[in-house]
Amino acid sequence: MVILRFSGENAVNLLQYLTMAEITMYQKEYQRLESVVVSAQQMAEIEEHILARGMPVAALMEKAALLSAEKIKQLYPPCQVGVLAGPGHNGGDALVIARELYLEGYSVLVYCPQSQMKELTSLHAQYAKSLGIPFFGEIEPLQHCDLIVDGLFGVGLTRSLEDDLAASIEQVNQWDKAVVSIDLPSGIHTDTGQTLGIALQATHTLCLGLWKRAFFQDQALAALGKPQRIDFGIPPQDVWAVLSYPPPIQQITPSIARSFFPLPRPVLTHKYQQGHLLLICGSSRYAGGAILTGLGARASGVGMLSIAVPASLKPLLVSHLPEALIIDCPETPQGAIASLPPVAADFSAYSVIACGPGLTQEGERVVRDVLYAPCPLVLDADGLNCLASQGLAYLSHRPNITVLTPHLGEFRRLFPQIQNPQSDRLQSAQIAAHQSQSIVLLKGARTVIASPDGTTWLVGESTPALARGGSGDVLTGLMGGFLAQNPTNTAAVVATSAWWHAQAGILAASERSQLGVDGLTLASYMIEICNKLFPKSPTMAQSSW
Repeated sequence: MVILRFSGENAVNLLQYLTMAEITMYQKEYQRLESVVVSAQQMAEIEEHILARGMPVAALMEKAALLSAEKIKQLYPPCQVGVLAGPGHNGGDALVIARELYLEGYSVLVYCPQSQMKELTSLHAQYAKSLGIPFFGEIEPLQHCDLIVDGLFGVGLTRSLEDDLAASIEQVNQWDKAVVSIDLPSGIHTDTGQTLGIALQATHTLCLGLWKRAFFQDQALAALGKPQRIDFGIPPQDVWAVLSYPPPIQQITPSIARSFFPLPRPVLTHKYQQGHLLLICGSSRYAGGAILTGLGARASGVGMLSIAVPASLKPLLVSHLPEALIIDCPETPQGAIASLPPVAADFSAYSVIACGPGLTQEGERVVRDVLYAPCPLVLDADGLNCLASQGLAYLSHRPNITVLTPHLGEFRRLFPQIQNPQSDRLQSAQIAAHQSQSIVLLKGARTVIASPDGTTWLVGESTPALARGGSGDVLTGLMGGFLAQNPTNTAAVVATSAWWHAQAGILAASERSQLGVDGLTLASYMIEICNKLFPKSPTMAQSSW
């Protein structure tokens, strides 16, 4: 299949010869690239593939840099700009941007700390100098600039920045000016997101071509500022030649979320065909955990919802979730579930089971029993803590897939042999998934969902407003409900649930308060995300009357 990239007058001429189906096909091919996440090595191989098919390096640099310059012009009106140009192709990108901004009326100064440059970068430096753009070997002349464009080091940096370079970066950070970094802030490791000695603190980062792993590592987020991808037209066939399709690491996008959600429902259906979810949660101490998990499940649209709770909590759950089947369980003197009654212990009656929120450590027996359930199982909160005390060996008894949803503390208890999991969250989640033969959802500012087969999904957006008690309980209920309706694409549905949850938090925070979104409000916003993904058509709201 030939993939074309077109714009301007050429697009008008080409479109005359294409059918709407062909145009849609081309658009979808490029839209797929929005979800792709690559390592430094993979990005280098993709670029080599493009160059081997005849694209000159100079043309590739011009395309990426010109689009970056356009984005900078959209973000900042004409002002005094300081450009930091390194010796490699990232510096070449920065010098093309310097030239374009200068020609558009910006006042431009260039800091170029190293005299030895790659050939193409050196040529762009000569061009910029010929226009009269001043160059400096020290950073001080740039201190009065309104904007800094960072092109010192981009993808592929592995050594720590030291000496004069480190001192210059420290000075720029102290100036507290707007900084636009090209591809990555200088000093950030492409794959792990670690700071290599010191890193520039960007206001915006323009990621060139494809998303890099660092953009999904929590430890890099403070340096990245607001990330935006610059699509300079990488042909999809060059990407698939290196990664294959589907790629091993993807971020969830709205189009992907739509594809894994069971809508529209068939005309002929009934509640049991829309999944039956069993929640096992709650205690007298943590009654709210059971309620919030149930509200998350309600928001999923699951056909049938059963909730097993200590007997003393049944009236409370009935009052909040009258549509659910509340199963009262024998309880311990401390108010935790002591055992599951026969109706709950008949695991074959359920599509999915989610267990853990509010259970307390007294739930070890319940967790041990539920590991034998023949259906998919989601373990969260105290379900994970009970599993950690029993050992991962118990997972070997599982006849179906298990989903583990730890935050960092729970992750460390479950996988103590994985040292410093924050150093590379993507790799840590992948190792944990392989060791446990489970889907591992590692919560954080950027959530990672790893499968035993190596497939990894990423959630690229979230909000600190979700840092409130109860947020995870809502996610567990939502995830269980979605899985009950679509149990065949487990990892993708788990990732879609996490994305949906994050989007609801973002929307609630924008309309309510950045101070935090409580679980009750969060659950109510789940339906808003559904309406955004699947807008109602006018005919759906009309009856024959």
